[in-house]
Amino acid sequence: MNALHYPLADYSTVTGYSLRDCLPNECREGTWIGRAWLPESFSPSGIAGPHIITVRDAEIVELSQHFLSMADVAKHPKPAEAVQQAKGKIICSLHELLDNSVFYKVPADIRNAQYPCLLAPNDIQAIKACGVTFAASLMERVIEEKALGDPAKAEAIRAAVHDVIGDSLKDIEPGSEKSQRLKEKLIEQDIWSPYLEVGIGPDVEVFTKSQAMSAIPCGAQLGVLATSHWNNPEPEVAFLVSPQGDFLGAALANDVNLRDYEGRSSLLLGKAKDQNGTCPIGPMFRLFDDSYQLEDAARTKVKLSITGEDGFHSSGANIMSEISRSVDSIIKQVCNRSHQYPDGIAIMLGTMFAPTEDRGEAGMGFTHKVGDRVEISSPQLGKLVNWVNYCHEIPEWNYGISDFLQFLMAQNSQQAQSR
Repeated sequence: MNALHYPLADYSTVTGYSLRDCLPNECREGTWIGRAWLPESFSPSGIAGPHIITVRDAEIVELSQHFLSMADVAKHPKPAEAVQQAKGKIICSLHELLDNSVFYKVPADIRNAQYPCLLAPNDIQAIKACGVTFAASLMERVIEEKALGDPAKAEAIRAAVHDVIGDSLKDIEPGSEKSQRLKEKLIEQDIWSPYLEVGIGPDVEVFTKSQAMSAIPCGAQLGVLATSHWNNPEPEVAFLVSPQGDFLGAALANDVNLRDYEGRSSLLLGKAKDQNGTCPIGPMFRLFDDSYQLEDAARTKVKLSITGEDGFHSSGANIMSEISRSVDSIIKQVCNRSHQYPDGIAIMLGTMFAPTEDRGEAGMGFTHKVGDRVEISSPQLGKLVNWVNYCHEIPEWNYGISDFLQFLMAQNSQQAQSR
């Protein structure tokens, strides 16, 4: 294994921690779909690579005879029903898979893995995210901008912005006449911002969070730039969306953000959001069926817990029901006749919560430290766990679309020969 994996292994936030409870009730309720890396000796085809899996009776079942990619799942007219009926080979127990998926047990180049390990559930889907879709997060984005990315200025600006805006953002329907009147008022008070434009205006902010195949799984190290001194997790729900714009299922996600970069200029959004290891999604997608539907996901309370090596602890929650826009209205702006996604989308719809309490010097607010354990959870979707390290200290992203195409060609060839 590569030495890059070991610096955090002896941290108190890591030692003795188990991923075994990361999927609720061992997935005995609901329809679950995900991906795992299977070495040759575990692969039904004898071909190592990223395989589609489900969970039945606390065991991992491989489904490559039915789905070679998550795009195949996204394109299926009835994915939950298809997964429920699909037959496949048992690979290992769920507990074995989760035990193998803690970062220090996974090689830096996953192609060297000797045992099955969890991957992010999405593969070649575009990875999108929405910003300032909650009034609470909208306030924080305005504060970042006014502070020019300087956390030392944030507390005073937070009080000043609240004095001007107060509760005026509550119950505002974006794009409505009421929101337009509020916009005019805020412009008069010289507090208008690009964030307010997308927060209460007609057009939702949608950006590319990360690249296809780059998301990291539950158990991995997440990355922040070593040059960032004000950053935070953002607990969210990631939805699997079909090419037609239908919501198919949900997983947990972390829209890791470098607040100092975005605060200096909104044009640095790409740098603030898309780096090595900044897109955790998982543990698996729970497909919508009779036991769990879109309405349930849209009401999800996503909890966040941060535990630091320094003894720091923070917690909070993202309450999806407080989103300012409906999930349907958002996806209609993303996927439509003017913009298509033939392999589907994995999309995060935003968060209302970001930790702001001081960590260390008074007035400097929250920022991550190396070794932080970040847990994002909900009773219906499980728990997404990752450990914070610098982007340049964690394994490089080295398995991309061209590698995946080689795997698919080998799988197709093997299946053709076996017919």
